[in-house]
Amino acid sequence: MLEQTDNIQDNLQYRLSVQVSLNGLSFLVTNPNSEETVFFIEKTLDYSTTPEELLMDIELIISQHNILNSSFSEVTVVYSTPIYSLVPAPIFDETKASEYLKFNSKILANDYMAHDVIEKYDIVVVYVPFMNINNYFFEKYGSFNYYHATSIMLKAILEKEKYSLPKMFLHFQKNNFDCIVLKDGQLQLCNSYNYRTPEDFIYYTLFCMEQLKLNPDTIPVTLLGEIDEEDDNYKIAYTYIRHIEFAKPEVSKIKLDSEINTHRHFILQNTL
Repeated sequence: MLEQTDNIQDNLQYRLSVQVSLNGLSFLVTNPNSEETVFFIEKTLDYSTTPEELLMDIELIISQHNILNSSFSEVTVVYSTPIYSLVPAPIFDETKASEYLKFNSKILANDYMAHDVIEKYDIVVVYVPFMNINNYFFEKYGSFNYYHATSIMLKAILEKEKYSLPKMFLHFQKNNFDCIVLKDGQLQLCNSYNYRTPEDFIYYTLFCMEQLKLNPDTIPVTLLGEIDEEDDNYKIAYTYIRHIEFAKPEVSKIKLDSEINTHRHFILQNTL
């Protein structure tokens, strides 16, 4: 499905943020002076694609919209993929980046390893970006920044919730979700789980709570990403968890097309 608002002006003052996953793409152009949305488009795929096919979708979307075919003051690409690992900064060794991933994920010998440093919290996020897509964006726009979605999400959550009581955050994508738990302002858990049914999702969620000795009747749970009140995942969560709410990004001036997008595009908005 495609959603868009298109207001083409002098793009040199604008900022482009792109979120990339194997199940979809989002492009957000904003005016950094007013923090207002100039352009937004989303493409959701009903199936999981490959980096090669995803690049074809990116090229097609860009070719169809003049506003995306010019220079920007800043370009940021966010990879929202389940292949990542968190490492405490004091023990991180860049030369052994693949070692942090290979035990939990299937990686190839020629995969390029990248990492983001969340300096204030001594966390390093190790992941595999799609280098064919990186190369395309470099050729298209020149120098740009890229991060893993988990880095953006953790930084936003930790800065906002550093003095809070235990709290869980669930970020949904098609067929997988991330579970983040904070306690006394410290990160207790950050992991990604594949699921096929709502029953799979709630099993993993309640198991995490049990292992961390958290009570589903008392712990606040915040929902982000591809979920709304009509979703079966929401309905089953509401059955087993007492306190549920949708995330409210701090970036209040960014207006998309509905209230749903306030939490649905939490990561994309927090790249600003």
